Amino acid sequence: MSFSAWLELLASGLITGGIYALVALGLNLQYGLMRILNIAHGEFLMVGAYLTWMVQTSLGLSPLWMVPVSFGLLMGLGLVVHWLCFRRLTATSPNLDIFEARGLMVSFGLMFLVQNVVSYVWGGDLRGYDFLTDPVPVGNAQFAANKLLVFALALLFSGALIALLRLTLLGKGVRALMQSPVGAQLVGIDTRRLHPLMFGVGLGLSGVAGCLLSMAYTISPSMGEPYTVTALIVITLGGFGSMSGALAGGLLLGVIEALGMHFTNPSLKALLSYVVFIGVLLLRPEGLFARKGRRA
Repeated sequence: MSFSAWLELLASGLITGGIYALVALGLNLQYGLMRILNIAHGEFLMVGAYLTWMVQTSLGLSPLWMVPVSFGLLMGLGLVVHWLCFRRLTATSPNLDIFEARGLMVSFGLMFLVQNVVSYVWGGDLRGYDFLTDPVPVGNAQFAANKLLVFALALLFSGALIALLRLTLLGKGVRALMQSPVGAQLVGIDTRRLHPLMFGVGLGLSGVAGCLLSMAYTISPSMGEPYTVTALIVITLGGFGSMSGALAGGLLLGVIEALGMHFTNPSLKALLSYVVFIGVLLLRPEGLFARKGRRA
């Protein structure tokens, strides 16, 4: 392979990995902070994608306008979902293990509910639109402009969340709750406000990921579930609760999939991901990038 071919292959993996990381960051935030393993996370990504497609095809607006709108709408929806479902589970569950089990069942219900609502409203056909499809030369290689934009925005939002958690007082409170929920509450951190806020931020990031995906790929009501599974693999790679690990894990998984599909068979993409997932769980269950005592 020539250098430009290697560059295109690696860049393709990184572009995909950027989306993986953005989806995983939202799910990791929810699980690392609240122990909510939100299986419906990918379904809300799908909602963001369909809203962007609808606005672009109906009103002719640039999907870039929908990036902040998708974040705001899905964040607001996340606050409502937390208030209706998980707030009550927190109050009625006698311990954390029962809360996790009940939360998992609720999220399964949300997954099927959202899938069926989207199928009813927009149908089950593949949807898509053309946006910045012209190739952009980078050295001797060429990349679609929309995919480069998707990668840049995914890194921007991922970096913004990591900076928020590391550099702000709010972020310090979130990290304190991730490391020691009891200790954080003893020093006055209000979980009743922080939990729904961060759950909303997690869904907001999924909405942004869906918006970005719609710019470069076709969308369907079944697109969410595979991204939830991929996000779980990425979180396992990076370490549960580690945001920088999720970013690195997403980029790494994207590159592994790109290389694996090139040298084997594209139909083996899911198999490659699961092999990596099982291998990391068996050999390094704390994650490839997690450091003891540190998160985010």
